[in-house]
Amino acid sequence: MPPNNQFPFQGPADQAPAPAPTMPATPIGSSSASAQPNAPAPATPKNPNSTQNSLLLSEVRDNMVIMADGTFRAVVACKSINFDLMSSQEREGVEYSYQNFLNSLNFPLQILIRSQRVDIGPYIDRLVDIRRSQDNMLLGVLMDDYINFIDALSQDANIMNKSFFIAIPYYPQGDVATIIDQGKGFFGKLFSKQTNNVTRIDTATYEKAKTEIKNRVDNVTSGLFQVGVQAVQLNTKELGELYYNVYNPDTAVREPLGNFDNVTATYVKKGEGPAPVINGTGSIL
Repeated sequence: MPPNNQFPFQGPADQAPAPAPTMPATPIGSSSASAQPNAPAPATPKNPNSTQNSLLLSEVRDNMVIMADGTFRAVVACKSINFDLMSSQEREGVEYSYQNFLNSLNFPLQILIRSQRVDIGPYIDRLVDIRRSQDNMLLGVLMDDYINFIDALSQDANIMNKSFFIAIPYYPQGDVATIIDQGKGFFGKLFSKQTNNVTRIDTATYEKAKTEIKNRVDNVTSGLFQVGVQAVQLNTKELGELYYNVYNPDTAVREPLGNFDNVTATYVKKGEGPAPVINGTGSIL
């Protein structure tokens, strides 16, 4: 064991342990700040199992979703068409139009069909209000039967609503990196170490992404219009509502996302341009 005023020195084998600098004895109860004036504060450890690390998105702005890896996404909502009620010629035309639409794409797409439980409570409350203002006795009895039928149906079965979305990606590094990532397979992605480091994006890359996303959205919406499907791009607020409903399926039914335009709380907004210069008198130059 080395003496009390020495520490083991991790160096070459031919060097002897170097003596550590001796410190003056500090009385018990006195402050030792003078002995270590520049001691760094202990770093707060990050929790790798936090919810923030499980999110793949970093920010939602300008009708786009900025992912944690620096890529971009745009979401297009689509209306469904009743394919079963079409004639054979109409079905054939839709199939050929859809085939041409897929062949015209030079970037990948993700089609999402989302089923969400519908809350019948507001609809029943509106029917009850209409029933109270109804003077016709026969119509009142019919409305009571209809309200009881809807209430019993909502309790016995889950009334679902289907929504159709198309996610349009843009990769600043190109689609080659995406193909390599897809080659890892499902289990390779599952057991790989997930990181949530947000990439710093410069202005030129961001502006190019906005232009490319707009061109791709126009290509998709025009192609779907040829098929007979109406499509529209989700804006920033609608994207926030979509991700809120996806990550909180049970809470979103009871507590829908509110309108932040009506919030009266004070918030801080980032200013544009250089900061104002204040002279010695306190006025802004």
